[in-house]
Amino acid sequence: MGNRIKVGIIGPGNIGTDLMYKVMRSRFLEMSVMIGIDPNSPGLKRAAGLGFQTSSDGIEYLVQHPDLAEIVFDATTAKAHLHVNAPTLARLGKIAIDLTPAAVGKIATPMVNMKDCLNEKNVNLITCGGQATTPIVYAISRAVPLEYAEVVTTVASDSAGPGTRANIDEYTRTTAEALRLLGGADRAKVMTIFNPAKPQMPMRNTIFGIPKTWDFRIEDVCASVREMVDRIREYVPGYQLTVPPVIDRGIITTTVTVEGQGDFLPKYAGNLDIETSSAVKMAEMFAEKLLRERGELA
Repeated sequence: MGNRIKVGIIGPGNIGTDLMYKVMRSRFLEMSVMIGIDPNSPGLKRAAGLGFQTSSDGIEYLVQHPDLAEIVFDATTAKAHLHVNAPTLARLGKIAIDLTPAAVGKIATPMVNMKDCLNEKNVNLITCGGQATTPIVYAISRAVPLEYAEVVTTVASDSAGPGTRANIDEYTRTTAEALRLLGGADRAKVMTIFNPAKPQMPMRNTIFGIPKTWDFRIEDVCASVREMVDRIREYVPGYQLTVPPVIDRGIITTTVTVEGQGDFLPKYAGNLDIETSSAVKMAEMFAEKLLRERGELA
């Protein structure tokens, strides 16, 4: 398969396990080690069963075996990343891809600003809603500057665990910040709905934008959004433009849905799938850069 960059995953829960299966398909990444703190973790047992190194000694295992990974995904908690994992990974010189709400590193999404982050040692995935909607707000802003952006995200209740619910205020602030800093909107608001319907529905994101000027064509907005959706679909196949941009009473509206790939998480959990898919895409971009610098990639 050629040269690849070794990666490790800290946090063998559902997110970490889904990451593992996605890494296994990558042409640039080599799954190396899964690290947790519970020796009875099902995620650690799955990884061991697939032939990967595992440890329940936490990040200390990576300190003792630094050659196991150059890129490390942190799928633990904000507190663990902030106080333990981020400083330890920095000391080891590892590239950290943070899937927690800690936001220690630069916030990033692959199709908006990841190329500007390739010299960073710690990047943050924003939130699942941020990964799904920031690129769309950015795409709209390319066609017409936005005074205000608003996002309403609906996810299956079963896909939102206690951690997500406990951190919903932080999630809202972080996503709104990304819509401003990366998406380009002057102001932004984010709302999230947990849908208890059965069968479970995939993630649905409706984006509203108030333009600063009327000197634009909605056709140009549509073209910019469609181009962005096509690029995201390269690494999130279930990402769909379900309502192309329209303008009514001065408001631009568009909707995207996300269905998961079903690697480990259920397909309706598109909100989680876009997070892990984006994390792997970021890691691949880092890996390509490293391989090119070493002359190991044409």
